[in-house]
Amino acid sequence: MSHMPSTPPASPSPSQKRRDKAARRAGEFPPAPEPLAVPVFDSHTHLDLTVQEAGVPGGGLDPVQALIGAAAKNGVDRLVQVGVDVDSSRWGAELAESTDAVLAAVALHPNEAPRLSDLDEALRAIEALAARPRVRGIGETGMDTFRTGDEGRAAQEASFRAHIQIAKRHGKALIIHDRDAHEDVLRVLDSEGAPDTVVLHCFSGDATFAAECVRRGYHLSFAGTITFASAGNLREAAAITPPELMMVETDAPYLTPAPHRGRPNASYLIPITVRALAAARGIDVDELCARISANGERVFGPWR
Repeated sequence: MSHMPSTPPASPSPSQKRRDKAARRAGEFPPAPEPLAVPVFDSHTHLDLTVQEAGVPGGGLDPVQALIGAAAKNGVDRLVQVGVDVDSSRWGAELAESTDAVLAAVALHPNEAPRLSDLDEALRAIEALAARPRVRGIGETGMDTFRTGDEGRAAQEASFRAHIQIAKRHGKALIIHDRDAHEDVLRVLDSEGAPDTVVLHCFSGDATFAAECVRRGYHLSFAGTITFASAGNLREAAAITPPELMMVETDAPYLTPAPHRGRPNASYLIPITVRALAAARGIDVDELCARISANGERVFGPWR
């Protein structure tokens, strides 16, 4: 049964707006929300980029472990670290091998592929990383017609098709970046033959596109964008998505949920997005957390 989308959170007071604006200028992380009672995982984060671009909430000698610890305190006890090129993919794979709370996904970002002088060599490096046991996803790969123009489209699609085959050869989940490319993503998946497990990272479509993905058995991962006042289409999509196909993510350090837009994102803020997702779906927060957690173990396997 579908449910009407929820009303976005109320706007903050003028004085709070001024404080938030000052915090954004300073690049401060938002305050921690109320922790989740039932733990979940962050299906898509970039710990390396978060440290590089935003630092870490509260400081600490080891910024990556500080980010992981901050998430755990808020009920986000597992993370999927996602690569965007060979170097970040290798870094994530090595982190996962040394950190129980982290699994890795490896890939060439769709906007990275057209820039490479030797795409085949980079794909060989990704395939080698895909064989590692703590690498459980191939992504983020996909299509992006927003940042890549016609001149780079062929390389982007060739890279996407190659990643699909890597995921199938290694039995790993395919994690898709889709920006302004819904029809192209489905076209390529249908023609290439999708892997057993597909995750639409930072789902950005409407209910119609969600229905097409659900019909194919794909998982939809919702980010902080679902909290935005303008994101009625996402709340409508969430309302028709079965809980067994739902995931939640940060895409940190990007896509910080309201009311903290413009400030750095991190996995400890997942509770804000989970609560908005539960409201949109019309489901108890604890029940949704349990479903999401089970989905993660099914899609990515055990973390520990």
